[in-house]
Amino acid sequence: MKKSSLSRKLFKLHSWLGLFTGIFLILLGLSGSVLVFRTELDHFFNRDLLHVSHAQTKVPDQVLRNCYDRITSRYPNLDGIAWVNPDAGPDEAYNFRIYFNDARLMTYDLGLISFDPYTFAVLREGPASHFTPSFIEWLFQFHFSFQLGMPGAALTAIFGITMLLSLLTGAVVYRKMLWKVLTFRVKINRKNWRTISSDLHRIVGVWSMLLNAVIFFTGFWMNMFAFKPKTWQNELVPTKPNTHISVSPDRMYQQALLAMPDLEPTYVYLPTQPERKFEVRGYEKGQLKLWGSGNSVRLDQQSGEVLKITRLREKPLGERIEATFFTLHVGNFGGLAVKILYVIIGLTPGLLTVTGFLLWWRRWRKNTSSEPERRVVN
Repeated sequence: MKKSSLSRKLFKLHSWLGLFTGIFLILLGLSGSVLVFRTELDHFFNRDLLHVSHAQTKVPDQVLRNCYDRITSRYPNLDGIAWVNPDAGPDEAYNFRIYFNDARLMTYDLGLISFDPYTFAVLREGPASHFTPSFIEWLFQFHFSFQLGMPGAALTAIFGITMLLSLLTGAVVYRKMLWKVLTFRVKINRKNWRTISSDLHRIVGVWSMLLNAVIFFTGFWMNMFAFKPKTWQNELVPTKPNTHISVSPDRMYQQALLAMPDLEPTYVYLPTQPERKFEVRGYEKGQLKLWGSGNSVRLDQQSGEVLKITRLREKPLGERIEATFFTLHVGNFGGLAVKILYVIIGLTPGLLTVTGFLLWWRRWRKNTSSEPERRVVN
């Protein structure tokens, strides 16, 4: 096959990938850009709701136990509970993610409930499929499942692969332009909308190619669970009634911190089913945030025994690399500058889709308008 013929086929594939997945890539990119500042935006839009006043200098004893008991009494059939902001300040609400199962494939079963840790009043509550707890929480679930449950999670993974194919075919098609763009030898020709679209498509595509490849690959990798038949089967099985923990979660939390004194907690899992275990996860003091919060202490919730201490730096290289995927995907490893870069990169799939469509539309109109002329000639 001649190179020109191969290039034409790759160009067609590149075009059709963009056309068929364009609207979804726009939605993923826009939602991803917003979610880069997920925590900050949640605090900003809910600052009055989530700000708690207190007369005490510290939260009461057994705060986790009280929150756990209130959640399990409200939800008698749970897959688990997670305290998602153990680094909360003294004037912040405690946020808990609820894992439940409504035995339907088309809903992804996450919820959020927030407590005042001094009075244990419920400040907000609801499933992530509704705007009730937080629009940001709804957007988070939309980003990885389109609010379509397991099929949606599989769909976003597929779009991750199609975006990677689009980037690869684009790199081959525009391979002669790569170095010119990177050395600033390609400028935007403002002659008309076609030249503007063409040059924008090349320049933005080249400069965003590497980071977009990382973001879409890691997104695909994290959603690979949606291709496992067992995961789909489990979604159709109603959750068993809660099995309450015997040992105080507050006590186990302190035990975990004593077992790993250099742990900076970011996530605390409180089990409601007997096969799960109490777990505290987080960063190790002094580690690069890029490596993720893969350090953990696991305890038996019925005896309080420390079962396992996991340090990320002691894991095999493959697991350490995989631990970076979440941080590489969300851009929470390098401060404000990196987050702003991720916001900008999140907008590029939309820009590439629009400029690519404009170029396709021009070619299509040109071909259709020239068709009558060819018939006359023939």
